Amino acid sequence: MQIAVWDTYVLRSDGRIMHFDILVPSTLKDVRTIFSFGNEYLEGKTFETGNLSSNECKFCHIQKAPPLVVMAIKEKGYHIIEMENCH
Repeated sequence: MQIAVWDTYVLRSDGRIMHFDILVPSTLKDVRTIFSFGNEYLEGKTFETGNLSSNECKFCHIQKAPPLVVMAIKEKGYHIIEMENCH
């Protein structure tokens, strides 16, 4: 499966910047859906964050997904890779 990687930076209420990637099928082009996946992920956090928009989330590249990512995308429609300040 080819996936699109959306590079995302969101301001936390403590001033730190969260960095995570939203991985979706490369055929998914609707940014509202992609942003909704990011917002769903943010709603599960125990701390407050800023909003997700095109200022915080941008298409980065397309790559081949490893099997665990494929399974997650088939289950939820997306997968998140946490990079910085996500906990």
